[in-house]
Amino acid sequence: MGYETLDDHAVAGLLAREAGDLLLDLRGRALAEGAGGWRLQAAGDRTAHDHLVARLAELRPDDAVLSEEGADDRSRLAAERTWIIDPLDGTQDFSRVGSAEWAVHVALVVDGSPVAGAVSVPAGGGLYGTAQHPVPGGTARERPIVVTSRSQWGHAEDVAAAIGG
Repeated sequence: MGYETLDDHAVAGLLAREAGDLLLDLRGRALAEGAGGWRLQAAGDRTAHDHLVARLAELRPDDAVLSEEGADDRSRLAAERTWIIDPLDGTQDFSRVGSAEWAVHVALVVDGSPVAGAVSVPAGGGLYGTAQHPVPGGTARERPIVVTSRSQWGHAEDVAAAIGG
């Protein structure tokens, strides 16, 4: 497929899904072999980081990247376009058998404002993002989702009411 023609929303979704699929495979193999703990966590962080950085270099070579797992290149501060990635959010949960509480985050900021993003929750089967059309290999949702914090549950009802939920 000609991925170079994808818009930024689709790129965010594609890369979040790809990294999530890699992590599912890595996790499945490691846990089947009885491996886990910090070694699996470190391997997950590195695998997803390396994949996302390589794919962004391929698909958006002129853009800057800020990754939670990479060295900060401060030249990104002068860049018009910067991808912000958290290759494996929930690293400890990633190494726990049965846990789905981990995700891959990919976002694009242009001139200081967020314009595109996606979150893959591989163990839960979800891909959520700003794409208006299905991401290659993904599915479309009819209704937007609302992300809330479990620690701030009191605000959830207000948010739901504000958007007609």
